[in-house]
Amino acid sequence: MKRPGKMLGLLMSSAMKKPVTTTYPAVKAELPENYRGKIKFFPDRCIGCKLCMRDCPSGAIEIVKVGEKKFEAHFNLGRCIYCAQCVDSCNKDALAITGEFELAQFSRDALKIAYHHADAPSEKAPEEP
Repeated sequence: MKRPGKMLGLLMSSAMKKPVTTTYPAVKAELPENYRGKIKFFPDRCIGCKLCMRDCPSGAIEIVKVGEKKFEAHFNLGRCIYCAQCVDSCNKDALAITGEFELAQFSRDALKIAYHHADAPSEKAPEEP
């Protein structure tokens, strides 16, 4: 270290400036308009083509037929990489991205969610192999 005094000057100048970081938990974060958060499923719009399942690079979606023209979706948010490829590939707009990003859980089972069709009997989400 040739000039230790230079470091002290830099330290003093940055100590007087306003912090650049945000106080996130106290103040909610402002997200961009097209932020890719949690996926939402609309079972009334789904036609069961399963394009979203085929296009999902991480295999986080499973579409299940529960009745005549009635489908439900099982999502594994632990596998999802939030690329929104499934939303782009859905022809009937049955999937949408939300701004929800606080998805941390204490167990992996809590990351498995199922969107049930309103007329279909409720069933447990499939187990991960």
